[in-house]
Amino acid sequence: MLPFSRVTIIGLGLIGSSVARAVKANMPNIRITGYDADAMVRERARPMGFCDDITDNAATAVIDAELVILCVPVGAMAMVAGQIAHDLPAEAIISDVGSCKQSVLQALSSALPHHVIIPAHPVAGTEKSGPEAGFATLFKGRWCILTPPENAPKSAIEQLSTFWRNVGAEVDIMDAKHHDMVLAVTSHLPHLIAYTIVGTANDLEEVTQSEVIKYSAGGFRDFTRIAASDPVMWRDVFLSNKEAVLEMLQRFSEDLTALQRAIRYDKGDELESMFSRTRNIRQSIVEQGQDDAAPDFGRKH
Repeated sequence: MLPFSRVTIIGLGLIGSSVARAVKANMPNIRITGYDADAMVRERARPMGFCDDITDNAATAVIDAELVILCVPVGAMAMVAGQIAHDLPAEAIISDVGSCKQSVLQALSSALPHHVIIPAHPVAGTEKSGPEAGFATLFKGRWCILTPPENAPKSAIEQLSTFWRNVGAEVDIMDAKHHDMVLAVTSHLPHLIAYTIVGTANDLEEVTQSEVIKYSAGGFRDFTRIAASDPVMWRDVFLSNKEAVLEMLQRFSEDLTALQRAIRYDKGDELESMFSRTRNIRQSIVEQGQDDAAPDFGRKH
């Protein structure tokens, strides 16, 4: 039995278009209505066929929706919720795909105080963006974390859980604050470090224009992939999850200082011990199916 009959997706970029494609592939009887604030995105998306209908305004898109998924930057959640508030069916479940959950829950609860709101975060993505970047298997074997408020109906939580399982995701449920702390470590801080390293290289113009780019087949190349992610989305993530990111950044700074001391004073045993621990973490990630064990990250040459 399908968890929903009519789903609306607002925001047709990488994640939104992938959700639509995954629904078409796994639950083809669900009717999908889409909307994007960018008229050019709407025009590009229509011939791709991953939505049954793409409207020209957000309010029209939600008129008969049973589930509305906001696939927009976290800083835009409140604005979009305000646009759909008067046309949203009373029984509709509102969710999202943002990387920060406390700020999203607060924004949506304020804008839609009488609706069931269950924030969600599918931990999946690529550095690409736009409706062309989406694909139906993006969520297969990946985690989708739901962060329902205490008053969320259990039946609605189960409906949304079934929806995400049906598109291939593993589902976990946790408190919004705990989610934001976990993701600050596993996602937000790595992106911040990548942006910083690539930015530092760019500041060294006399090197960047030649050697750094030329020899980027090493670790620097992998940082540039992360640093190519959507700048608006990540601007909003860092501002919305400010406290957790700053706390993790402080911890990272302290660990980095310890590494500096180990290198300065030739403490090879300390360095080897740390590198061994981090290598084991990488192995655990592969064993849990969250990455490819193939050489060179599975790249095709």
